[in-house]
Amino acid sequence: MNVSQLKDLLGKQPKSLLQFTLPSGETIPAHFHLTEVGRVEKSFIDCGGTKRSSVSCQLQLWTAEDFEHRLDAEKMLRILDLAAPILKSNEFPIEVEYGSDVASTYTIGDVMTVFGSIQISLLGKQTDCLAKEKCGIGCSTETQTCC
Repeated sequence: MNVSQLKDLLGKQPKSLLQFTLPSGETIPAHFHLTEVGRVEKSFIDCGGTKRSSVSCQLQLWTAEDFEHRLDAEKMLRILDLAAPILKSNEFPIEVEYGSDVASTYTIGDVMTVFGSIQISLLGKQTDCLAKEKCGIGCSTETQTCC
């Protein structure tokens, strides 16, 4: 899901509360805060020597001891609008950062509207080799070099 898709969803259901579900099935407590919206730019080189870059929008969620706090779609949309000058585009994919002891980064999976709430399933972010053809992954020849 990218920023424009999320903003569209939030705008259509402004009074809906938000619920995030971790890959384990556990839900992030309903009193979470959206503490950061950021543009994350990454420049890197893969194991095959190719220069690459990526840009994403990172939402940081955090829970505190204010158990009555609730973030509805309208307020989240206002926060995303405030971040527009930093994001510079609504077409970037969204990543969600959350953790109680250690922060983990997730991507967005299924999104459903159920009984006045927007339920967002988070997926674990996976690693992958970006230079499989240079590493010989899936190739049986002995002349291939590997990372």
